[in-house]
Amino acid sequence: MSADRPPRGQRRGTVVLVIVAVALLAFGTTTQTWLEVRLPREAVQTPDLAVPGSEAATPVSAFALVALAAALAVSIAGRVARWFVAAILLIAGGGILLTSIRIALDPAAAAAPAIGEAIGISGGAGATAAATALPWLAAGSGLLLAAAAVWVALAGRHWERARRYERTTGPAPAARAASSHATDIDSWDRLTHGEDPTR
Repeated sequence: MSADRPPRGQRRGTVVLVIVAVALLAFGTTTQTWLEVRLPREAVQTPDLAVPGSEAATPVSAFALVALAAALAVSIAGRVARWFVAAILLIAGGGILLTSIRIALDPAAAAAPAIGEAIGISGGAGATAAATALPWLAAGSGLLLAAAAVWVALAGRHWERARRYERTTGPAPAARAASSHATDIDSWDRLTHGEDPTR
């Protein structure tokens, strides 16, 4: 494998695309139903209530957008900046993971605000809530984003070697200019001696 071509799994473009896809997956889950709530029949006319992730887990949406911005930053991050980007990805992934697990394990607490708004009183006595599979899917996305932070830190070493290789291949601009100037002088000297410099 050439020195300027890192392994496929560690190329900058591959890393960026995977992080973008996972961040969009996490954000996409929040547009769907996370909690299915059954309200007391005597309190409301429609007892079934679907709570989307954007309401039940607002931090997940925010962390997903942060991860998406971090993925775009990876595409231009230098040696020092990539460590900051990796830290941001780790925080975003951890935030998504912890928030999603908390909601999946305690759906009643997460649904309490929506229940109180639906029936007009706090507490929601007689209401039940159950989590769908989406909080767990979001939790998996958070775990992948946290792992991507380590991926960025490790793969970034190959990006630095590739950039150094690109800078050292071929003559430097100053050397090319000097060579061109020397050729011009040599042609002029031959012309002044009555020689044809084109031969």
